Amino acid sequence: MTKFMDVHHGMKGITSDQFLAAHRADLAVEGDEGVHFEQAWADPDSGTVWCLSEGPSAEAVQRTHERAGHTADEIYPVSLMLS
Repeated sequence: MTKFMDVHHGMKGITSDQFLAAHRADLAVEGDEGVHFEQAWADPDSGTVWCLSEGPSAEAVQRTHERAGHTADEIYPVSLMLS
């Protein structure tokens, strides 16, 4: 499985409740695509949201987001990580 970082734009003013609802929508359908969303971050001022996931392909990550109602604008495979 590959890790992916995806980016959503246009979520300016997103609230904690909206952010949590969007994340839960991803979690509700992720198993159908073999994807697991590990963590997410949001900046309500810029309207940018980032999601870290693991899955078989960027297309599977995108399909999961589409089904959850918020298509990603960008998806990048992550091959190197530091903790």
